[in-house]
Amino acid sequence: MTDKNLFNILKERGLLYQCTDEEGLKKMLESGQPITLYEGTDPTMDSVHIGHSIPFCVLRRFQQAGHKVILLMGGATASIGDPSGRTEMRAMLTKEQLNQNIEKIKKSLSIFLDFEGENKAEIVNNADWFENLNYVDFMREVGVHFNVNKMLSSEIYANRIKEGGLTFFEMGYMPMQAYDFIHLNKKYNCTLQYGGADQWGNIVAGVELRRKLNFANNENVQLIGATNPLLLTPEGKKMGKTEKGAIWIDKDKISAYDFYQGIYQTPDACVEMMFALFTDEPMDKIRELIKNDIVKAKKELCFKITEFVRGKEDALKAQQMSENLFAQGGDDAPEFEIEKQNIESGIGICDLLVATKLCSSKSEARRMIEGGGISMKGQKVTDFALIVKLSDFENNSLLLKKGKKNFVKVVVK
Repeated sequence: MTDKNLFNILKERGLLYQCTDEEGLKKMLESGQPITLYEGTDPTMDSVHIGHSIPFCVLRRFQQAGHKVILLMGGATASIGDPSGRTEMRAMLTKEQLNQNIEKIKKSLSIFLDFEGENKAEIVNNADWFENLNYVDFMREVGVHFNVNKMLSSEIYANRIKEGGLTFFEMGYMPMQAYDFIHLNKKYNCTLQYGGADQWGNIVAGVELRRKLNFANNENVQLIGATNPLLLTPEGKKMGKTEKGAIWIDKDKISAYDFYQGIYQTPDACVEMMFALFTDEPMDKIRELIKNDIVKAKKELCFKITEFVRGKEDALKAQQMSENLFAQGGDDAPEFEIEKQNIESGIGICDLLVATKLCSSKSEARRMIEGGGISMKGQKVTDFALIVKLSDFENNSLLLKKGKKNFVKVVVK
């Protein structure tokens, strides 16, 4: 038996945005019987950032409720590239690049889903069935059901058409993704596809293809497609990146502090949805917290998401460092990167001040230190011969301050 309250949870938390048959989905989830659902991801990069991981947060709730989750890696569709929202054709990756990306992404996905146990999530690759498909057979079975005029009116192709660069190659993306749903239904009895709202056109295409195949083959297979809302900035851009870069899930790609700070930069309008996605906090509590104190809400959000993705130790370190920097006035300090090998044996404080351009010369650095104008980690530096060591860095970061207003955050690469 499954958790019959899942549909209500999805609605309450705002995680069900569009659905081809909402009433059918409600009955399906309230029946108490497990279903199989999938979400498709094209492995065009070797990691995922916060924006990419939104559907995985939704799938996590399905798995916890007792349903079977399949993650489809688009080894074949990524060879074409999703034209959705694009003004130019995506760069084509080699099979080797795609396979390497898939292996690396798998590690990040274990944060959201359980790949062990009785109800483990499964990863499949659509290259496994597309590589053996005959082109003519595919076009006769699938291509015949796609109306080109209707495809061109879809938002998926809108930007590419506007730029005058849509290729026949890209036109094949929608039929291929639609066929994924058909294949997974036949092999795994998969009846639901969930994805981001920007994939609505592709998701509907799979449901429509099944409807047309039902009519052509006198069958009655019912498939449902649904989407979660996108996290958008006030400017209408998809969230997942900051001015300093993407908020990566992979620990090797971003420090705990930068991850924490990236979450803190979440626009106020997105805070409620971030809580709904990444935490299990009751929605009435979340809304009350946001209403009363948005800053406190964002700090709690930062800690909870960092803890969820990276663990409690990283969350505590990033929280402490952020509070220290805020107290010292250097929360928005510019960064200076230093190679690890250049700090392992230590570096003179005067040399470091010159390297970071806080001081123009060693003599100025010495004068500033003797005058009490240099601070490190909130403490005044009194010895111009001080050797800064790797152990002085907290979570690979160290804050230097000159006077009252000049800060630099030194980050070990």
